[in-house]
Amino acid sequence: VQLQASGGGLVQPGGSLRLSCAASGRTFSGYTVGWFRRAPGKEREFVAAIRWMGGRAYYADSLKDRVTISRDNAWNTVFLEMNNVKPEDTAVYYCAADRQLILSSLRDAPQYDYWGQGTQVTVSS
Repeated sequence: VQLQASGGGLVQPGGSLRLSCAASGRTFSGYTVGWFRRAPGKEREFVAAIRWMGGRAYYADSLKDRVTISRDNAWNTVFLEMNNVKPEDTAVYYCAADRQLILSSLRDAPQYDYWGQGTQVTVSS
């Protein structure tokens, strides 16, 4: 499956953003789709993940009050919405997918086999 992340850009502090991860080549059916981010000078960080079958969502504890992950079956797309964004949310955001993830692995980036190209989010006034 090929992944295309989009929706990044410049956002003012306190604003909101919505990122999209579209699949091509095959559907997301049976996959777990995750969002990760890498800020300048920092390690890659788990943001959220969703099971395509059933829609169960999982969030990083530090972000769960500001982030929502969702899916659209018709468009074969996963969305990441973040509100009340802060300068520390500035990062390249990546979506990833895998079919074989167990619960203990879905926050672990190396467990994902398929990655999108990333989309830059900059939070600044």
